[in-house]
Amino acid sequence: MDKTILDKINRFTRRKLSEDEVYVFSVILCDNDIDRDCERFSDSALETLKERFIGKTGIFDHNISTVNQNARIFDTELVTDLSRKTEYGENYRYLKAMAYMVRTDDNKNLIAEIDGGIKKEVSISCSAAKRICSVCGSDKNMASCNHIKGRKYGGKRCHTILEDITDAYEWSFVAVPAQVNAGVTKKYSEADTVKAQAVADISAADDELRRDIRKLAYFTGGRAAADIASLSASKLSTQELIEMRRSLEKQCSNSGTGLQLEYSEAQDGQTEFFSMKQEV
Repeated sequence: MDKTILDKINRFTRRKLSEDEVYVFSVILCDNDIDRDCERFSDSALETLKERFIGKTGIFDHNISTVNQNARIFDTELVTDLSRKTEYGENYRYLKAMAYMVRTDDNKNLIAEIDGGIKKEVSISCSAAKRICSVCGSDKNMASCNHIKGRKYGGKRCHTILEDITDAYEWSFVAVPAQVNAGVTKKYSEADTVKAQAVADISAADDELRRDIRKLAYFTGGRAAADIASLSASKLSTQELIEMRRSLEKQCSNSGTGLQLEYSEAQDGQTEFFSMKQEV
């Protein structure tokens, strides 16, 4: 092991660790491409995350507990892949991190699973002060717009650009990532919710969750179910909205219907019309 690597690790230890005592591995935390939630990090957000994630703890499924801590990031690097373009046409960039664990009898199976590619996908938890609409440029943390994530405008898919990172909390091993390449899911934090509610009576994040809930309810029980779901969702907190969306997603998944929602223009005087792609 390079002495420089060991020196970086020992910045976070109470005593100097030897090469034999540590296990080192790399992980891709996030990138600048559009993910399954139709969101992406801006280049400036990635630059901030590069600094913020040094020293952050790795856990499992965002379960914040001291017994659940298993690794720590000691170095980060932004990598640009000039041979690859993002969906919106820019050079592909990703945030790579180096993490370490102290070798113990308790974590030897985890180390084996990382080496074997079993523990692979990760998720980050962070806070973004700005959530920019890719179509009109409005900040959804300040005010909602009429553009719907996932719908195409002028041939380009609408998505939310995460800007102005205020904090990075932790990173976790997860089973199902949102970002196809980086293996990242994003987590709504209580702090984000408080801030958004201080800016507006109903946050843009909550508005998007309620739209998703209405769409999913439409496919589980038609327009009547969508109306009832909308009424219920209007009184829920952000975390309750997330749980409600997960429940409806599970119902759709159990029915064998894909979860890629599409929105179509109003038809025959109706105010809305949804379609869903079937997964083969």
